[in-house]
Amino acid sequence: MEVKDYMGLPYIRLVQEINDESGHYFYGRILELDGCQSTSDTLEGLYENLNEALEGYIEIKIENNLPIPIPETPNNYSGKFVVRLPKSLHQRLAIEAEKEG
Repeated sequence: MEVKDYMGLPYIRLVQEINDESGHYFYGRILELDGCQSTSDTLEGLYENLNEALEGYIEIKIENNLPIPIPETPNNYSGKFVVRLPKSLHQRLAIEAEKEG
């Protein structure tokens, strides 16, 4: 795969608005790619910076023959997970679920 192929994949972008001692800015990172991150004063700038960071990250990985993680898709998840609950809470949830159909 080439850089443009990876750039078209649906990587998850996590964005946080930050207000700290250094001021107000936006921080973003690519969930699947450790270390692929950026900041900007605006959301638009962050989107551009994050795409540049993603492109650079992929280029370096390809140049060094290193693996590049592929984004997770909803098909990788069944939608089920097991949780232990107190019996009383399980009962209340079952009743509410029955009410909702």
